[in-house]
Amino acid sequence: MKAHELDKRFDEGKEEILDAFDLATAHRPNQASKRVNVDFPAWMVDSLDREASRLGVTRQSIIKIWLAERLEARAGGR
Repeated sequence: MKAHELDKRFDEGKEEILDAFDLATAHRPNQASKRVNVDFPAWMVDSLDREASRLGVTRQSIIKIWLAERLEARAGGR
């Protein structure tokens, strides 16, 4: 199916367009995970844990959020 045909079906709203996709093989570009190991000083881990607890998220989440924010800000400033 061509993109314009899919757009037309979506705009008309007459049928479910998800039936046109194989969701078992669907993936988001640039979202594949890759494991990395980083050593932090104990004081930094303690600070990360306190902030993560305050926000109600995991340590891993706070690290990913902060890194993403920094990288996006850097990319936006170029």
